[in-house]
Amino acid sequence: MSRFRHRPQPGRPVALDTPILHGDHSRPVTRRDFLAAGLAKGAAVLAGSSILSLFANPRAAYAALSSDLAALRSSCGIAVQGAGKIPFICFDLAGGANIAGSNVLVGGSGGPLDFLSTEGYNKLGLPGDIIPSRSTVAGNQVLSNIDQRLDLPFHSDSAFLRGIVERAAPETAARISGTVIAARSENDTGNNPHNPMYGIAKAGADGSLLSLIGSRNADSGGNSMAPLLMIDPGKRPTKVDRPSDVTGLVDTGNLVGLLDQADAVAVMESIVRISDRKLGSVNTNVSRDEVLKELVRCGYVKSADLADRFGDPSTLNPELDPDIVGPGAIFSSSEFASDDEFRKTASVMKLVVNGFAGAGTITMGGYDYHTGERATGELRDLRAGRCIGACLEYAARRGVPLMVYVFSDGSVASNGRIDDSVDGRGKGEWTGDNGSTAASFFLVYNPAGRPVAIRHQLGYMRPDASVETASSPAANNVNLLVETVVWNYLALHGEQGWFESLFPAHGLGPVALRDSLTGLAPIVSGTIG
Repeated sequence: MSRFRHRPQPGRPVALDTPILHGDHSRPVTRRDFLAAGLAKGAAVLAGSSILSLFANPRAAYAALSSDLAALRSSCGIAVQGAGKIPFICFDLAGGANIAGSNVLVGGSGGPLDFLSTEGYNKLGLPGDIIPSRSTVAGNQVLSNIDQRLDLPFHSDSAFLRGIVERAAPETAARISGTVIAARSENDTGNNPHNPMYGIAKAGADGSLLSLIGSRNADSGGNSMAPLLMIDPGKRPTKVDRPSDVTGLVDTGNLVGLLDQADAVAVMESIVRISDRKLGSVNTNVSRDEVLKELVRCGYVKSADLADRFGDPSTLNPELDPDIVGPGAIFSSSEFASDDEFRKTASVMKLVVNGFAGAGTITMGGYDYHTGERATGELRDLRAGRCIGACLEYAARRGVPLMVYVFSDGSVASNGRIDDSVDGRGKGEWTGDNGSTAASFFLVYNPAGRPVAIRHQLGYMRPDASVETASSPAANNVNLLVETVVWNYLALHGEQGWFESLFPAHGLGPVALRDSLTGLAPIVSGTIG
């Protein structure tokens, strides 16, 4: 394939799923390069054990309630649904997406509404007539350019925002707040250690099936790397980016299908009891006899537990979840069938929100969209917003809290030329990479009511829309940006006091400085320790 075949033509938008190659960029070589350009779309198996069936004695079978196996479940280390932590999903927008200004408002030291200069907003793609400090006149109406439906201030024509509120119901939006972090990062590289999932897992997030999942088969689960000091090889994310990855996680065996789910579970529970009685009178003549018996015993218990929780196919399959796909669902059947990003998002949110996984990364490619026009970036931001909103709405329908974190490797800037096309929306064209205009943000849904915002912004920008690198530890150090996100995850549980012991080599400074990096007040009680 020629590197010029998909080169953007000045003033002409690139279709939503068409890759982007720039003449001033090197030929894509790595998978990260392919993701950033949109040339690539951004499995573990748990099986029921059937070993040593000689212990099964059908004449000793009897029916009883599963509560008598609770102690065995606990001793075998079978996880409960989730780990009592807030589910966490991060969006890795590969290529250097715009976040600040045209999407989430980022201001000076006074917060998002401490407005930048007109020239600064111009660099962020906002011409003078729609900058946040002014109002827009439409007919007889005077409209604000600031939207706070999610509590965190967005530009009123933010493509992220339009996508989020398209999927998240008004009552869901009313229970959301968030914080933006002014933090520069390098452009178009996977070497930014942006991904916080290992830190989130260390803070206690876990799932009943998996600790971490990601839509890429990578150490971080996403496009960007994870901070080296946080990586735990034992919790490497399992790749999940489609419904078949989800349904392939568990094999409940042939018994479920031959019998209905309840009968299959009863049979397996009886096998556990039979085997447990038999094990008490058998000597395996193997050293460490009790260890072997425990392995056999737990194999049966886990089989029964898997059948109990996952024998119904709709338990895991996002396609069969009426809140995800179908009439009145988050995605229509046609949308779900035609859009890979929707299927990917649904697969990750199904596992994380329901507690089957503790945290997940959704990588979306093609965000290197400085194509000399605006429409391409707007349409891709809109789809990202729809996916973000889908996760928040699914959490609302499940009645559980959710933290969503959005980041990208680098950012873009405008030279002020306007794209007046329908999809360009009269905004500044994206004309080049610019890591100094970068930012990240997180949104938190709380079913009990909107989280209380302590700070809507961490760090700040100079009037010219470049990140003030001395404004926070995260402003010019991506490793510390990740630590800031993990600090805020702990803060949502009221567990900031554990940060020092969990991350003894952290770089966020003393407690007073760390406290100044807290965005939202706690929404749940902590469970660490």
